[in-house]
Amino acid sequence: MQNTTDQVLARVQSEKDQLRANPGQMYGLVSELIFPHFDFPIMSQWVLGEHWKSAAEGERARFIEQFRMLLVRTYAAALLEFSGQNISYPPIEQPSGKAVALVKQVIEKPGSATIPIIYRLHNKSGPWKVFDVSVDGVSLVKTYRASFGSMIGNKGLDGLLVSLEEKNKAFQ
Repeated sequence: MQNTTDQVLARVQSEKDQLRANPGQMYGLVSELIFPHFDFPIMSQWVLGEHWKSAAEGERARFIEQFRMLLVRTYAAALLEFSGQNISYPPIEQPSGKAVALVKQVIEKPGSATIPIIYRLHNKSGPWKVFDVSVDGVSLVKTYRASFGSMIGNKGLDGLLVSLEEKNKAFQ
């Protein structure tokens, strides 16, 4: 986690003006360096909850891609605002014999409160993959599950997908 963070922040710092001028380039950077470490099918399944079971394979694939793009936009905005704060890494928590681990980061901002970030990873088969991120105690998966559940209740799954596609289109 630390190596990936260091690589990403170094690239963002060296290319900051270019990335600010063309935020769509952040998609490539985030996709190349960060998202190979994320398990989007599992995240997407948990975010959609009960709606995952009733979704057709095409809808699931569409959702995974649009959810990924949404997270790219979110990460891109946060990375472009990062301005050299110190990041520390408390010890990894992995219960003995478990295929789940917690990797923590603490962003230290001079003159304000620290921001704890917790990455929940699993190792089902192959490399460790992130399946949830909590920022300052707020779970990404739970937050999107509540938000998207409400949207699906109002507009249906297709309405959610169309909304995500429209928002993501400007970023591509």
